Amino acid sequence: MVALIVILFPPLVIAFLLVMERVEEPLRRPTGPREVAEFLSTASPGDVDTLATSGIRRAMARWRRRRAARVRREPESPLL
Repeated sequence: MVALIVILFPPLVIAFLLVMERVEEPLRRPTGPREVAEFLSTASPGDVDTLATSGIRRAMARWRRRRAARVRREPESPLL
């Protein structure tokens, strides 16, 4: 049993680190001026409240999640 743990532990740690790298990558990406302008023109009151209380990074993360969810829900337009 110990040998199995010794053999499996390093690959599991490496897999975990690779997953965390993918999770952290969007958080390290700086916010561009075009994205801020789009945020200000389409932000909901909740997004603006998050901006005022938590700062631009958290407000942009919330706005990106909302925008990504909206894109996933919109059906593709039929070709006319």
